[in-house]
Amino acid sequence: MDDLKDIVSKNIIYLRTRSKMTQLELGEAINYSDKAVSKWERGKSIPDAYVLRKLSAVFNVSVDSLLSRHAEEELEATVEHSVDRRTISLISFVGTWTLAIVVFAVMYFLGSVQWLVLVYALPVSNIVLIVLSAIWGKAKANVYFISLAVWSILAAIYLTFIQYNWWLLFIIGLPVQVIVLLSFRVKVKPKK
Repeated sequence: MDDLKDIVSKNIIYLRTRSKMTQLELGEAINYSDKAVSKWERGKSIPDAYVLRKLSAVFNVSVDSLLSRHAEEELEATVEHSVDRRTISLISFVGTWTLAIVVFAVMYFLGSVQWLVLVYALPVSNIVLIVLSAIWGKAKANVYFISLAVWSILAAIYLTFIQYNWWLLFIIGLPVQVIVLLSFRVKVKPKK
C-alpha cells in the first residue's frame, strides 16, 4: 500500500507542477482543501476512486496513469496527447468572428450592409468562451466572459433598436453585473 501511495504521490506532484497549479488551485478544481492535496502529495493518504476520476479529468490523463508507476517521459507522452484547451478556445473564438465576417461580406455583396452582424458576434463569441471554460473547469475566467457577454448583449440590443433610444437598458446591466460578481464569491466548503 505504501508503494501505491508513493506512486500516486509522485504522479500528482508531477502533473500538478506541470500544469503550473498550486495545491490550493488543484484543491479548488476538485472541491477539496489544499490540506487534502498536501496529504496525497506527501504520501500520507491516497485519494478515493471518486477523487481519482476528478484528478484524471483535471489533468487529462487516465485513472490508470495516476495509479501506475511512470517514468516522467511516459506521463509526459500521456499529457501531450491531451487536448490543447487554449488552442481550441482560440479556434472557436476566431471561428465565430470569421463566420460573422463572412456573413457580413455576403450581405454586403448582395447590397445589404448589416453591420449589426459584427455587433452580435461579440456576445456570441463570449458565450462560446463561457461554455468552454465551464466544460474545462476554468470557472474563474468566466466572471470576465459573463460580464462582457452581459454588456455586449445589452449594447447589441440597444444598437438594434437605436431609433427608440433605449439607453435605460444599460441600467439593467448594473444589478446583473453585481449578481455576476457576487455569484463568483460564493464558495463551496471544501471536503477535509
